[in-house]
Amino acid sequence: MSKEVQTNSAAPQAARDDTISVRSVPEGGPERRSSITAEIMERTGIDETMIERLVRTFYDRVQQDTLIGPIFAARITDWEHHIAKLCAFWSSVALMSGRYHGQPMQRHVGLPIGGAHFDRWLDLFEATAVELCPPVAAAHFIERARRIADSLEMGVATQRGQFYRPRHSNRELDLRSLEASGGET
Repeated sequence: MSKEVQTNSAAPQAARDDTISVRSVPEGGPERRSSITAEIMERTGIDETMIERLVRTFYDRVQQDTLIGPIFAARITDWEHHIAKLCAFWSSVALMSGRYHGQPMQRHVGLPIGGAHFDRWLDLFEATAVELCPPVAAAHFIERARRIADSLEMGVATQRGQFYRPRHSNRELDLRSLEASGGET
């Protein structure tokens, strides 16, 4: 049995950058995931090589950062193993590949981190994505990174008995400025 999947049907397909349109794909299962992944790759230009380059460059910068670097340095002893896990995570997030099988919230709730750490993580990530990726890919990564930052920040706060509203994902992302810069900072 097949099903047509199209989100945000109010606007024509050509006018939407963030729409996944998969036609004549079996409902559920690996074939559907593969089709969705292929569509995202075609629309954004993101592939596993781009993900690895982004992750490696970003975490090289994280390790050098005076605010968040020490948090990672105290916990990560095998960076190659960690990078491989992060590449799988970002593949799952950006391409819906299903490669990552972990529980990131549990890894973060006990860390000595707060709003300033999430802000710095996101600032470094956004700058790296804009520098390394074409504008459509950078926007795709940044939108997801903002959601991740909000989710983790709220989860950490909740574990501490605090309530936070999303601070990052509701910020407007100006794709035109990314396109104008050509992905350069």
